[in-house]
Amino acid sequence: MFYHASQTPGIDVLQPRVSNHHVPLIYFSKKRENVLVYLSNAIEKYCRETGFAYHGPWQKWGPYGFDQQGRLQFQEYYPNALVDTYQGVSGYIYGVETLEPCNFPLEIPDAAVSDVPVPVATCEFVPDALEAILQAEREGLISILRYEQLSPEFQDWNRRTIREEYENAQDHPEYRHFLEGKFHLKG
Repeated sequence: MFYHASQTPGIDVLQPRVSNHHVPLIYFSKKRENVLVYLSNAIEKYCRETGFAYHGPWQKWGPYGFDQQGRLQFQEYYPNALVDTYQGVSGYIYGVETLEPCNFPLEIPDAAVSDVPVPVATCEFVPDALEAILQAEREGLISILRYEQLSPEFQDWNRRTIREEYENAQDHPEYRHFLEGKFHLKG
């Protein structure tokens, strides 16, 4: 089984969409717990909550990596990021049984993509993404690196990277708005 998360209900066939890779794809994971982080996009959520009008494609925020055991590790790049992004957010985890081979290179553990529509085999409603993420952590399926646990080296890397992201996001005003608000950046 391959899993895909969405806030859209009632999907019968998943369709490729253009995302950060600039190619129409559908992203999946072989592990259900790995798609929980996609139930909410911190950038889109923050912009909507602050009344920032935007009508283009949303930049995706992927605050995760993989720990030494190969488990997905959610990383809080700013205080309370986990709660801010996921608390009270509902969504759906769609399961598909098979995927057609796709030659798009992807260097994410347990991930897969499709460049053609894929029929949905299962659909699970997730009433609260935060609760689902915390349950996966309790079960040892994912780990969470909370903001207050960040090492000084990680904090330095984070500051440099966020500043670079901000400078390079000239074509994404929604991303810059998010970075300005969450990281207290000025243009």
